[in-house]
Amino acid sequence: MRAFFGSMTGRVFLTLMLGILAASALAQWMAVRERQNAIEAYRDFHAVERAEQLITTADVVPRDSRTAFRMVANRLTVRLEPFDPALPTSAELTPFMRQLAARVGPDFKLEHIDQRPKQCDDVPRFRQPGPLAPTRWSGICESLNVRMRDGQTLRLQVLPPRQLPTPETDYTSIIALFLLTIALLAYLVARMSTRPLNQLAQAAKDLGNDINHAPLALSGASEIRQASAAFNAMQARIRQYIFQRTQMLAAITHDLQTPLTRMRLRLEKVTDPELQERLKGDLTAMQEMVREGLELARSMDTNETMQAMDLDSLLDSLCTDAADSGQPVTLHGQARMALMGRPMALRRCIGNLIDNAVKYGGRAEVSVERLAGSARIRIRDHGPGIAAEELARVFEPFYRIETSRSRESGGTGLGLTIARNIAEQHGGSIALANHPAGGLEATLILPEYYAGK
Repeated sequence: MRAFFGSMTGRVFLTLMLGILAASALAQWMAVRERQNAIEAYRDFHAVERAEQLITTADVVPRDSRTAFRMVANRLTVRLEPFDPALPTSAELTPFMRQLAARVGPDFKLEHIDQRPKQCDDVPRFRQPGPLAPTRWSGICESLNVRMRDGQTLRLQVLPPRQLPTPETDYTSIIALFLLTIALLAYLVARMSTRPLNQLAQAAKDLGNDINHAPLALSGASEIRQASAAFNAMQARIRQYIFQRTQMLAAITHDLQTPLTRMRLRLEKVTDPELQERLKGDLTAMQEMVREGLELARSMDTNETMQAMDLDSLLDSLCTDAADSGQPVTLHGQARMALMGRPMALRRCIGNLIDNAVKYGGRAEVSVERLAGSARIRIRDHGPGIAAEELARVFEPFYRIETSRSRESGGTGLGLTIARNIAEQHGGSIALANHPAGGLEATLILPEYYAGK
């Protein structure tokens, strides 16, 4: 779960969810408030009409029958009560009194009572389910004196409703369906928004492992198509640069072979045997450096096709060939798995590791085992090992360790660089470590199936 919310998809999903929930909560609150305002406005309008009806009806009822009329009419929240001279009054006209005065006319005198009815203090809850529902009634709640045309004064009270109806609705299922809907919508929008980024990231990863990988399809929104087109143009330029560099190195290698061969032939005329051997050694080192420089350039190119291959057969073939050539190489274990890879490149990668172990450590012990979805190949020598601070630097091109591995043993410092390039092209890795029992151990991890194929 932490990995999901740490991804771009999770963050966009969470942002959309919180935004939609906040907007929905605000909309719900506004809707409830609007509903309450509508109910209050309707009741206030009804209260004016009811008050007008009570006053005009009571006016035509005989004075001695008004008590009975009030007992029958006072069943609702607009009531006519006996006049109470002890209640304080004022000449102030409220909005309700102005509307009522306009309806009943100047024959009825209205006077405001400053003391609110006690029912106004027990305001009923606005019975709308949900935490955002308002809890107080803000409609008309007041008292006033009304002088009839025959001179009698009655007290008119407009009280709050005793109870508001509660909608009979299963809000639990509605809220659950609402949350499920917006969660699905937020997830789809998050995936739609981040999918182009994932495609660009995968394309960049594929480009790092295969410069000849198929270009991105120009689809989606205009911004995505523009980014894909720019990425494809960048890939084409990089491919052209690598091709030109490889061609240049190949040309240099080819052109250098001729003068180096002539120099070797002319060395036969050198009469000093010791000088002749030194010059031949220098020429051999130059030819080896040129050859491995070209191999390094080729290791960064990926023209070879990926195909299924049996790892055990590949290791057995490499170790057998090394043993036939007189190298002390042994193989232990079996992976019993197939790999997607480039056979010639992997042979060069593992072969370089075996050659290094034999060259600098006397012999090579190769072991292989199967891990979860990958294979681990260990190649151990019995040499002096490498200082801990040098373990990472030996992968740099042309880097050599002068103390434990001298130039007398040969090499140009490109073998490990080439091996690492090939391993990374297959989604794998190479690590070096000094073995507890002595010597250096190289560990090569290769995935069973690599997405960059």
